[in-house]
Amino acid sequence: MPRIEGVIVKQLRFIPDERGRLMEILRRDDPFFDKFGQVYITTAFPGVIKAWHYHRYQADHFTVLAGMAKVALYDNREESPTFGAINEFFPGEYNPLLIRIPPLVWHGFKALGSREALLLNCPTEPYNHENPDEFRLPPDSGNIPYDW
Repeated sequence: MPRIEGVIVKQLRFIPDERGRLMEILRRDDPFFDKFGQVYITTAFPGVIKAWHYHRYQADHFTVLAGMAKVALYDNREESPTFGAINEFFPGEYNPLLIRIPPLVWHGFKALGSREALLLNCPTEPYNHENPDEFRLPPDSGNIPYDW
């Protein structure tokens, strides 16, 4: 299955030294960087699914800092050349990735393994508490052809 139009994956790497390690995640000179909205973390306990949702205006930048997760994306944009495409990624401690999710693409994640997954997101827009740019479906809604 082709990569969903507008989705970008950046392989991350740790830079170790005698004190520990460092990992750059998102830089303003990355070719896909648009703008900064906010930074937040969310967690999921083992086996928990946090899906589905999309944003009308905001792009997300997901990185899993602890544990492992399955991130799934579904392109429901009728004008997109990848309309109907599904992408799956397995970011986490053993596979450090940054996943850029464009607006209007349904997405979610599931914590894998026996540990809590810690996901960091750097969206392009700050969360608007009065008028959230977020549209949701339950993970088993049947509207998205994907089985977690």
